[in-house]
Amino acid sequence: QPNAMGGREVGGLANQLAAHMNIESEEHRDIVKTFWGSPTICETPGAKAIDMFRQIEEGTIKFVWIMATNPVVSLPESERVKRALKKCPTVVVSDCMADTDTVRLANIKLPAAGWGEKDGTVTNSERRISRQRKFLDLPAEVKPDWWIICQVAERLGYASDFNYGKSADIFREHARLSAYRNQGGRGFNIAGMVGISDSEYDNLKPVQWPVLARDESGAFESTKRLFADGKFYTSSGKAKFHAVALDTPL
Repeated sequence: QPNAMGGREVGGLANQLAAHMNIESEEHRDIVKTFWGSPTICETPGAKAIDMFRQIEEGTIKFVWIMATNPVVSLPESERVKRALKKCPTVVVSDCMADTDTVRLANIKLPAAGWGEKDGTVTNSERRISRQRKFLDLPAEVKPDWWIICQVAERLGYASDFNYGKSADIFREHARLSAYRNQGGRGFNIAGMVGISDSEYDNLKPVQWPVLARDESGAFESTKRLFADGKFYTSSGKAKFHAVALDTPL
């Protein structure tokens, strides 16, 4: 999972908002809502992967857009996943492969960029943000995922809110949100990268967040170790320990 951390950073979980904020926190919801100028925001976690396909099978969810994954093969209860997608009124699949077990069940198929065709960033499990630079030109009908999302948003009437021209534009907004109303109480903070230029983005070297400033040479300063100063991201600034009672081994 080379970008599992990166997916979480931008809110790619059912119980999380962008910039590692908690969807069940009223303060965090207000931060994201205000930053984006959104009149409303979801207040409760959504369905996680397994539950989501159960809800699709039950008819509660009637539209699903699957990107960069093949759940008919990769998820548990694969037969349930297949039944659910067959019953779902609208299944959209973005994939770089023309024929997968999931693509075969799609009503709408979108040609997505493959690994060597993508441009953006990835973050690994040690909080290290790295540039992913494409080395292959996109085939004629293929578009980046972010471009496809922006086009759908435009047709839904949200063009001004998805007015991105390139991946660097999205990264700059990502950095601004991480720093917005963040006085040290939220761990994910790349305030030092706010305003990163196109050239700096293109030539970005791997860096570990939090990134709060630049060094004397102008390079972004990594944080190699979290909590080395003894301060934690809690209301008291102290670590919280939770006792766990072990179950009897089977």
